[in-house]
Amino acid sequence: MSRGVHPWRRSELTYCSNVHPGETLAAVIAVLDQHVGAVRALRSLDVMASGLWISAAAAVRLRESAATLTEFCAALARNQIELVTMNGFPYGAFHAAVVKERVYRPDWSDPRRAAYTLDLAEILAACLPAHVTEGTISTLPLGFAPDWEPSRHEAALRQLLATAGELAGLRKRTGRSIRLCLEMEPGCVLDRSDQLIRLFAEELPAAARRSDVEAKAVAQHLGVCFDVCHQAVMFERPAESLQRIADAGIAIGKIQISSALEALDPELASAALEAYVEPRYLHQVRCQRADGTLVGETDLAVALDNRTLPRSSAWRIHFHVPVQVRSLQAGVLETTRDAIEETLDFLANQPDQRPHLEVETYTWELLPEGLRPAVDAELHQGLATELAWLEQALGQRGLLEEAL
Repeated sequence: MSRGVHPWRRSELTYCSNVHPGETLAAVIAVLDQHVGAVRALRSLDVMASGLWISAAAAVRLRESAATLTEFCAALARNQIELVTMNGFPYGAFHAAVVKERVYRPDWSDPRRAAYTLDLAEILAACLPAHVTEGTISTLPLGFAPDWEPSRHEAALRQLLATAGELAGLRKRTGRSIRLCLEMEPGCVLDRSDQLIRLFAEELPAAARRSDVEAKAVAQHLGVCFDVCHQAVMFERPAESLQRIADAGIAIGKIQISSALEALDPELASAALEAYVEPRYLHQVRCQRADGTLVGETDLAVALDNRTLPRSSAWRIHFHVPVQVRSLQAGVLETTRDAIEETLDFLANQPDQRPHLEVETYTWELLPEGLRPAVDAELHQGLATELAWLEQALGQRGLLEEAL
């Protein structure tokens, strides 16, 4: 083990519950009872951290009713689940028949986004275990780029700053620290690390000077959620990106362990890729020209129909696939698992970095037949297998406590 590395415990590794429908409070509690608790049991853990997705509607119910919050806490307790991080990216209807770009609405220019985030922060502060120093909430990277304009950008900056101020107040009131973590995604306002760094190094400080929010609140309560799949699709080298983010003084609060599709020969892989075309989510495609520039399409179906999109270089597709898989169809469909390995190497070499680690494969039920689980028990086993692979990969780097 590298000197000074503080290893993770198995119980701290979790997966994101957005793989399960959780639109209502009853559904969220059912997710805990029927799914998250089952995955914990499969892993033979006495207690397990959780990364929950709770819709805006369910969050309002939890925040407004002490009795309802008590019921929720009881569900966590009986399933031996510790709430340490939340996914605040999807506002609601994440398992609708068609989601696509609706997942980015409301964006950070809309007051509803800040209200939802603060509801989640109140819930997380109430449930955060005493031994956990900081809870995290991942959120969208401002908004969807095709919809964006300067006035919305300014509104988003104001709302982010106001949210940081509210989180500072929450910390003072409850003693619990919550960090809001922006998650870059292809096709969004922030889809590259240089954009994220500019936001934190230039845009937020300038906006803070125009407001009454202290710079300390931004440093203590805003940060980044680094989704490995997303940045692999953008052809970023994770270790380089993470190092630049850390060097810029931006807190890495959370890393979503995820893997993308890669077609090394898009022409050869076109028939295989058709099996990943589906109507619910956007599956952004990017390919890199010889000069390093990126081109792509908003969705896989559009990319396959676009004969002008280069097919002489690899395509990377935003479709989350099981993290332990290196190849889905040898020589035809590969994955970006190497990006996860590089991310873990970064953590091994940076002992001061200890983000929440959350496996996020929310597309299990949308995988082609043969990879898709047919019943809940198969889904639970698939999730447990992903986490077992992460444990092994961390252990190989001296990053897992039980491997010492």
